[in-house]
Amino acid sequence: MMAGSRWLEQARVLGRALRATPRSAGGLLVVGTPDYEPWHVTAHLDDESRLSGIAELAPTLIRWSPPPGAPPHLSVGLARLEAARRGETLFVVAEDTAPVPLLERVNDARKTGATILALDNDDPELDALAHEALAVPESLSFDAGQHLVSAAAGERGSNARGRAGLRARIARLLDTVAGPSV
Repeated sequence: MMAGSRWLEQARVLGRALRATPRSAGGLLVVGTPDYEPWHVTAHLDDESRLSGIAELAPTLIRWSPPPGAPPHLSVGLARLEAARRGETLFVVAEDTAPVPLLERVNDARKTGATILALDNDDPELDALAHEALAVPESLSFDAGQHLVSAAAGERGSNARGRAGLRARIARLLDTVAGPSV
């Protein structure tokens, strides 16, 4: 199996965990680092939640410093992360190494029973705290890795039809980004 195929299967595993571990709507919490807000993957997960009809996949973006007057969906601060509990999933999306304050909060959330998932660029400390972690390979942009994981999260089923479904979704994504092949 090619390395890219193995990574794609790992993205599907992380996508299934994103879909299955939150036990209620609003239970998927997405956080980045102080310098990187994962709003892009949050928007895609929200789309996947609506398209797949999976309310538990609807994310809550947690921001380090929400600006005053931000709309409600963009004004959720770290207090929400600190209130994470069993039945909720904390999805940490970190393009750079997670700083100590984030690692401490993730560890606290894990201690209270939250499921920890991570998408990063091979951050050993963050990965050690996560129940499931996936490093985006150097051959793939971090943005593309987020697209693939969010598409996998919206995929239903894990049979051969599901695989074709993910491949078709990825093909549509690539057509959207790069234009259809001739």
